[in-house]
Amino acid sequence: MKKSTTLLLCFLLTYCLSAQTPHDHGHSHSSGRKITFPDVLGYKVLKCDFHQHSVFSDGSVWPDIRVQEAVRDGLDVISLTEHLEYQPHKEDIPHPNRNRSYQLALNSAKNQNLIVVRGSEVTRSMPPGHVNAIFIEDANKLMDDDPVKVFREAKKQGAFIFWNHPNWTSQVKDGMAKLTDMHRLLIKEGLLHGIEVVNDKNYSEEALQIAFDNNLAVIGSSDIHGLIDWQYDVPEGGHRPITLVFSKDKTEDGVKDALMNGRTVAWFNNTLIGKNEFLVPLIESSIVVKEVTYSSKTTVAHITIENTSDAEFVLENQSDYTLHLHADIVNIKPNTTTILEVKTIKALDSFNMKFKVLNAVDAPKSHPEINLQFEVK
Repeated sequence: MKKSTTLLLCFLLTYCLSAQTPHDHGHSHSSGRKITFPDVLGYKVLKCDFHQHSVFSDGSVWPDIRVQEAVRDGLDVISLTEHLEYQPHKEDIPHPNRNRSYQLALNSAKNQNLIVVRGSEVTRSMPPGHVNAIFIEDANKLMDDDPVKVFREAKKQGAFIFWNHPNWTSQVKDGMAKLTDMHRLLIKEGLLHGIEVVNDKNYSEEALQIAFDNNLAVIGSSDIHGLIDWQYDVPEGGHRPITLVFSKDKTEDGVKDALMNGRTVAWFNNTLIGKNEFLVPLIESSIVVKEVTYSSKTTVAHITIENTSDAEFVLENQSDYTLHLHADIVNIKPNTTTILEVKTIKALDSFNMKFKVLNAVDAPKSHPEINLQFEVK
């Protein structure tokens, strides 16, 4: 009976990791389940998840599973950020070396096109709460009772440090992210560089405002403990939350430079969140105008648009021109083409339309606008 149960569990795990074709839930991936976004502004747009757990803290899987999931999702960079202080599996997996999870993941990724960066989660009560330090040199040196000393040691090691789930109701009952005096001290000393605006299935508008007010990088993370497929319904067309990093190249140094300079956008539940200067070029580069024509008998422009990203854009028409096939709301499906028909009254050689992107956020309660230029053949 025990052997049969073990075989069944192995089969289920293999099935989840092997699922390549999403069911039709209105979302399609360009190459199986791999997440795709175009490069923009001369930067490589790297897909990253900097907050994950394995059995070496309170997760449910071995580190190599995190690597396999990341490869299947087409991620570029990951970090396994095990809790330093919280070790619920220590009776079964005793490990005095807090770098062990990273070492196993790094070895598992050695033949993959995936960067694994060393990181840890500093797990404290509020304040400061939980924070991740990534690009560290030695996790063991972050074991200190004084949280400020931990931050200073992380900075000494060259870490990028971000505040995890500042809206977590286990630590802030009202779910409202807010700065404390300790956080202000950390920011003043250059010991805090980013904040999770998205963690798992939660979004914090207040954290986004904190990011903008204090020049912190916008971070989106899965904080995965179980299986990515089960948590985010990937076989059904869902996706994990990630941070899109605008990096000069695909190297650890390039990623760290981008994070330190706030060149990030979070992608969560088909919503893009970040600074307008990166958000708008990303969206405009994702939407490619393939063809604009008029038939000989009408002055209704026929426009073919291709979406080269994995985001489904929800656009609200803000221009003076009205649409023929749609109302003022248009859904641009991912990795496919969409036909727009625009009533321009008279045939034009070119025209411009402005759209508000309803599934993008460039500030609390604010959606960015994009301009699409149409050149008629």
